[in-house]
Amino acid sequence: MSDHYVKVKVQLEQMKSRCEDADKEGEDADEHLPVSSPPSSVSPHPSSITVAGEDACNTSITSKHRGRGHTKQGRDDRIPCGKHISDVSLHGTVSAHAGKNLNGLVHERALHVRATGKILQGKSETNGNYVTIHASKNIQDARQEDGFKLARKRRPVTVDISKAKTSLEALKLSIKQLKWKEFPLGRRAACDIYWHGVSFHDNENIVSGQVNKFPGMIEMLRKINLSRAVRTMQELFPEEYNFYPRSWILPEEYQQFSTQIRMVRENDATVNPTFIVKPDGGSQGDGIYLIRDPSDLKLMTGSQAKQAVVQEYIQKPLLIDKLKFDIRLYVLIKSLEPLEIYIAKEGLTRFCTEPYQEPSQKNLSHVFMHLTNYSLNVHSGNFVHSDSQSTGSKRTLSSVLYRLAAKGVDIKKVWSDIIALVIKTVIAVVPELKVYYQADIPPGKPGPTCFQILGFDILLMKNLKPVLLEVNSNPSMRIEHEKEVAPGVFEYVPSPVDEEVKVGVIRDTLRLMDPGHKKPSISQPRAGGSEHRDEIPMEAGTRERSPDEGGLPSLCLKQVYPKYTKQFNFLRLVERIAALFIRFLGVKGNMRLGPTAFRTFIRTCKLSNSNFTMASVDILYIDITRRWLGTVPDSREAGMGLQAFVEAFFFLAGRRFKSLVLREQVVSLLELCEAQLESQSGGEDRRSVSCSRALPRAVNSQTLGLANPQLGSPAPLRRAASQDYRMHQKLKPRTLRANLEN
Repeated sequence: MSDHYVKVKVQLEQMKSRCEDADKEGEDADEHLPVSSPPSSVSPHPSSITVAGEDACNTSITSKHRGRGHTKQGRDDRIPCGKHISDVSLHGTVSAHAGKNLNGLVHERALHVRATGKILQGKSETNGNYVTIHASKNIQDARQEDGFKLARKRRPVTVDISKAKTSLEALKLSIKQLKWKEFPLGRRAACDIYWHGVSFHDNENIVSGQVNKFPGMIEMLRKINLSRAVRTMQELFPEEYNFYPRSWILPEEYQQFSTQIRMVRENDATVNPTFIVKPDGGSQGDGIYLIRDPSDLKLMTGSQAKQAVVQEYIQKPLLIDKLKFDIRLYVLIKSLEPLEIYIAKEGLTRFCTEPYQEPSQKNLSHVFMHLTNYSLNVHSGNFVHSDSQSTGSKRTLSSVLYRLAAKGVDIKKVWSDIIALVIKTVIAVVPELKVYYQADIPPGKPGPTCFQILGFDILLMKNLKPVLLEVNSNPSMRIEHEKEVAPGVFEYVPSPVDEEVKVGVIRDTLRLMDPGHKKPSISQPRAGGSEHRDEIPMEAGTRERSPDEGGLPSLCLKQVYPKYTKQFNFLRLVERIAALFIRFLGVKGNMRLGPTAFRTFIRTCKLSNSNFTMASVDILYIDITRRWLGTVPDSREAGMGLQAFVEAFFFLAGRRFKSLVLREQVVSLLELCEAQLESQSGGEDRRSVSCSRALPRAVNSQTLGLANPQLGSPAPLRRAASQDYRMHQKLKPRTLRANLEN
């Protein structure tokens, strides 16, 4: 053993004695600590001493052996300050036993003083004295350098981009920055990530990995379904969901719409509101128009009724340069269970190309004044393509916020309100998404996990209140725009503003979904729990870069849920209703509740009595199901969907708890049903001890991991299927024309 080794060992023993709270018990001999590779200015075989302030207990010593030999490591040579090891900056892959002996001769050392971000380096003489210290480059440079080394060693993540469509160029740039591997034509072997351009079903043969689309998202974010989902939440929480304009669904609510408008005008002749009509499946501004009288509605397309939503038009929007604009905000739903939501810190603002005037009969048809859709305004002669982020007809969100801040606007309050709007909207659509999810990927069946980027279109009113216009399941990720290079000749040219925003969103979405960086499941309280309405804090909320992310910037995506669970968890009541609905579906892959399953729900939760018999239950099922089937044209699937079940649940809650308001009625009925199911689960456990043919144990309804337990043996299920068929023969929906006439 060399003299230098003995002296270093003595130094270790001295540091041990300074730790008053040293852990004297031995650690597991198999525990390993990753050790950083040094900065380029340090010799290839250094030891690194990281010092936190002046406390010797916050000091860790790591080393790298100069030769091939290894010393025998003993139990008595451990560093007793293991609780501080997590504070050490680690940026390499070499492993050494935590707190063990130094493994060889060392001639250079580097001291990293916490809270300074600097490395102090020096050399030691052969006698072990430390003689020179000088400042080196920032510790982050060393981390980046070592990150690139790790990235080269690690197997690259594989991405199938064969179905990417218009997001292809931004996706390619993102993959290149991450140094991952793309497969433009697909791959026989499974990929880690599949990037689809339209829907979950772009590729039907995926049994593993991750897909960037949720099943059912397109259907759920159609304007009618989104309006219904938000309307349900408005019934329960009217003050929380006042960010969505009042809406009517056409053609089924045409008479109601006409009657209400007539009554408003009769009460005040000076009131003449404006409404905007949006086709249910429209996109890019197609088919949108403004009206001031119900008679101007275009209800029919040929012989078919048009499915659409008519909404109150926001007549006093916030203007910049006398132009109306909206915000396109990118939101990542990382998972449904547990619910994880991220918001991009940077977005886009799309400007109209004609100075705004409040709507009148003369300017209702001026789309360049009233509609902010890029796909419409790009055809205006006033549209300005700009390389600057703060000018032109498309700008970054940050440039607009900075401009508002310069005028004294409280930007933190605006951003906090936008975050709340996003979280509440996602909470409104999640219940139905879970029904779609279990139908396409039933529990126990091989399948991918899902994530998705959504495009939220938000309008700021003159009083700075954000209003939700719509949510796009497939927001455009194109990073180029059309430019007329010659009369009548157009070609795509790069758009710096789009590239700045969209490439960052896709790249950082991939970083969060990196299978090599999977985090353990996040524990969340039960949905619909206690209410907390604390203001949303506006801290940065960025996560640390992992070592193999090298020179990449910090994440542009900010987690907002479950981060703000306390403020919004009380809103998740409908998810608990959806958990009951999915539990009683019975058959995997089913999305509708049959009459027998509905009766089973009533009987299991003990909701019938002498005043509400099972015959009344059947009548309730028939009435609600028939009405909902009539609202869905050409529906071939009979039965009660989730939205119809929610209506029935509200009815049952109101009937049982008449003296309470709706929200308290629903909470009370949920607690009653969940208590009944929990008690029956306990009874089944007791029966299974003595009876080998007992029913399988039911899943606790209070959990949101929505498994699909069977409700009974195959024989009752067969009987239920035959009864469902007979019942459905009585439930053929009437035609839409008949509904309109009635």
